[in-house]
Amino acid sequence: MRYARQEDLQRLALIMQGSAEGISLSDIEREFSVSRRTAERMRDAVRNAYPQIEEISGESGRKYWRFPPGSLGRMAEPTLDELTAGHRAAAIARREGDELTAEILERLLVKVQAMFREDRRRLIAADLEAQLLADGVAFRPGPRERISSEILSTIREAILAGVMISADHRARASAKLSRNTRLGPIAMLFGQGRQYLLAWSEYQDDLRLFALAGFERVSLVPEVYERPKGFDLQEWLSESFGVWREEPLDVVWRFLPDVADEAAGYLFHPKQLTERMGDGSLIVRFRAGGRQEMDWYLVRWGDQVEAQFLQISENSSSDTTESDVCGQ
Repeated sequence: MRYARQEDLQRLALIMQGSAEGISLSDIEREFSVSRRTAERMRDAVRNAYPQIEEISGESGRKYWRFPPGSLGRMAEPTLDELTAGHRAAAIARREGDELTAEILERLLVKVQAMFREDRRRLIAADLEAQLLADGVAFRPGPRERISSEILSTIREAILAGVMISADHRARASAKLSRNTRLGPIAMLFGQGRQYLLAWSEYQDDLRLFALAGFERVSLVPEVYERPKGFDLQEWLSESFGVWREEPLDVVWRFLPDVADEAAGYLFHPKQLTERMGDGSLIVRFRAGGRQEMDWYLVRWGDQVEAQFLQISENSSSDTTESDVCGQ
């Protein structure tokens, strides 16, 4: 039996051309979630259609397949959906204050479209404009902080190089300027509203969040910084609501029946548990810090949500309870 899903075969061929080392049968199994036999049929189908494919022997006799660069010709040109996704990513980055990433993405997209034939370039331009207008991301208004692209570039360089930075940073709450603060940058956190740098503070000997808009000067320090052993950024973020970092609470939100269906369409926290009650209301449970940001968010739901926050003790799951009915 032959494998005949044309879209999968085209994607496999593109993956083979994009890999310098080549693609093994195990790689095909993982990428397409197929059995070994199906992976063999897919490889054979691509090999029959494109005789220029190369077979390479790796360690322990394992075989890999790849295409020489450029051998697939125009089949490797990006589609309208792929170009639209690139423009959306650039628009979202700019909206969230990451001007440097937006500019890099836009330069890349210009280079990609310059590779098209003139007739295809005109056709793509018209379709792309219509799709972006329908999408609306680039035109969505909203406040955002002004952050120097030079400072963003320096911080990104430090993260990639794994070195310390020296910075002058103005605290948001007190407006106090700390000069020559030595930090080990880990990640820049972009999102709606305020943008932050997660970094190790030499002075505080701990991980801290620093508002990106508060940096007035940043320079590289030729000293290696290694993030804490075993540190997992996603796990660290999952203990917070938004970017606020504080002792976690057991959070229980009850959305009343009138808004329960709407609330069910949201992911409020990556580790949330939900339960639909007999009266039609929706219960959402998760554990996280960031009470102030939770309160700011819940105001949007008015009196249609009831919130309960349980502080966690060492000896039991909770020891105190505080309840609110938002909007009242």
